[in-house]
Amino acid sequence: MSVATKTPEEIQKMRVAGKLASEVLDYIAPFVKPGVSTGELDRLCHDYMVNVQGTIPAPLNYAPPGYAPYPKSICTSVNHQVCHGVPGEKALKKGDIVNLDITVIKDGYHGDTSRMFVVGGDASILAKRLCQVTLECLWIGISQVKPGARLGDIGHAIQKHAEGNGFSVVREFCGHGIGSKFHEDPQVLHYGKPNTGITLTPGMTFTIEPMINAGKAAISELPDGWTIVTKDRSLSAQWEHTILVTETGVEVLTVSEGCPPPPAVAQGMVQAGAA
Repeated sequence: MSVATKTPEEIQKMRVAGKLASEVLDYIAPFVKPGVSTGELDRLCHDYMVNVQGTIPAPLNYAPPGYAPYPKSICTSVNHQVCHGVPGEKALKKGDIVNLDITVIKDGYHGDTSRMFVVGGDASILAKRLCQVTLECLWIGISQVKPGARLGDIGHAIQKHAEGNGFSVVREFCGHGIGSKFHEDPQVLHYGKPNTGITLTPGMTFTIEPMINAGKAAISELPDGWTIVTKDRSLSAQWEHTILVTETGVEVLTVSEGCPPPPAVAQGMVQAGAA
């Protein structure tokens, strides 16, 4: 596996793209409320990206081998949808949880991030706990990133925290290298053994995006060819950041004014921005 490291000029472009991606989530947050359709959220995000930011929505018409072109500009995964949920006309209800996944292209470079939202500000105890533990998994994974660490260290830390809280880790989807391409090497698994996998070196950029299920880890695909759901219809949550391996640790590239800070369990391990 050949993992490219980024030049200082490339890294600066990725900082810009990452911040812009996070700012789309800042913008859309007030609109995530009961009665809004995921299709309307997609339309609002598309218009903001194209007309306000001057960015390109990376998912729109994205077509990896074996897939039909993705038809929308964002992914909206509701309740038992794990990832790649296609926006549509169904309205969100109070108590739903929804992941909004945003990837923008600016000056040829990608910024990729996602957040969980609790619709109406309240949900079941299980749903809120799942969202919180998944956020903790993300930041615990980020805390493992430094030169000389191994990819398996990230996955192991995430898996240990998720399973220690009674949840399961989706195996089929993972984080990924990112830069001028949407998906590059390496693949960043959210489970695994410590001290395995490639060694991290400064200049690597990749996403960490754990998908954590309240029930079993098994998944299935809906007939639209994109939306992934839990096989047992249990709730699923996901959070995502794009990160850079620095000379001394890690820098989170997808941070903006409205971005949730690291949870208490990860504070002291790593801070948003440079660590």
